[in-house]
Amino acid sequence: MSVSELKERHAAAVELTNNLKEQLKQKRQQLLDTDVAGFARARGETPVSFGPTDLVCCRTLQGHTGKVYSLDWTPDRNRIVSASQDGRLIVWNALTSQKTHAIKLPCAWVMTCAFSPTGQSVACGGLDSSCSIFNLNSPTDKDGNLPVSRILSGHRGYVSCCQYVPDEDTHLITSSGDQTCVLWDITTGLRTSVFGGGEFQSGHTADVLSVSINRTNSRLFVSGSCDATARLWDTRVASRAVRTFHGHEGDVNTVKFFPDGHRFATGSDDGTCRLFDVRTGHQLQVYHQQHIDNEVPHVTSISFSISGRLLFAGYSNGDCYVWDTLLAEVVLNLGSLQNSHEGRISCLGLSADGSALCTGSWDTNLKVNLHLILPMLSHFNAM
Repeated sequence: MSVSELKERHAAAVELTNNLKEQLKQKRQQLLDTDVAGFARARGETPVSFGPTDLVCCRTLQGHTGKVYSLDWTPDRNRIVSASQDGRLIVWNALTSQKTHAIKLPCAWVMTCAFSPTGQSVACGGLDSSCSIFNLNSPTDKDGNLPVSRILSGHRGYVSCCQYVPDEDTHLITSSGDQTCVLWDITTGLRTSVFGGGEFQSGHTADVLSVSINRTNSRLFVSGSCDATARLWDTRVASRAVRTFHGHEGDVNTVKFFPDGHRFATGSDDGTCRLFDVRTGHQLQVYHQQHIDNEVPHVTSISFSISGRLLFAGYSNGDCYVWDTLLAEVVLNLGSLQNSHEGRISCLGLSADGSALCTGSWDTNLKVNLHLILPMLSHFNAM
């Protein structure tokens, strides 16, 4: 078979694939006769009562000298780890604002960080294409630096996100610019499974930017990519994604499972957050705020409240919207309040009990906001 014949067959196959994708898209639209908000309004659901005094900034964590790129809470609610392009990880006591660790990194271009489930270790990764693990209980070296306890090497591109498998300090999942996700055994430093990137493309076709592990079934995780899709994976079947989710028109920067594990949300460069059902593959809702100008801010990070009724979304213009997930309405914009960030919101996360929201920004600061209607408030006020 000649080269020209191969090219013709390839072009015909691509055209057939695109036609089938369009047919599937049209079929999905026919099946989706309404969205979550439409169904909720039809049932007479009332909006969330949420005012500017319900979330109050009680702490500004200052100490980084570069853009903050990532943060994570410990399960005990008291500590936060943050990663910045000043080349350091800082572990904070969220109650007192004190720094308990300032870890100098082997590579200053860090993009992600995560606490282990026990809070004894932190992981980070970035442009060095590896994931570094630090044991917070290890003694410091002669220069006062905490040594790396394990380096997970194997990616052929930058490490964009890392997340420990729930209830395990021995396994974590990373995503990378090499279009793959990897499940690691931290004890041995070896890759347990590689998701995507094989000889026959069965995964993402561009950089993978984010992962979220299902807390009700830790064998499942979802990934978001620059190919404008999110994909659901089962760690027992690494050869192909369980399901691919379409709808976004830009890079999918962030993904997060809904508390019940049956749904997940995405945030994208197209300025929207979207809610998907993992069982049907359907898009359930789009969360999008109209802007007067044509500048659509990118969604950089998202997180759900404990109940799932609220979706917190950080944006590239410094806004931080609190969405009512049921009615698809913005109930509060933290970026419009006093003492808000002065730059891009790059990361955010809720404490394990849902009483506090921490946001990180390119303005080098982190801010801890308390939900005043929760009983956990007394623990913070006491400090």
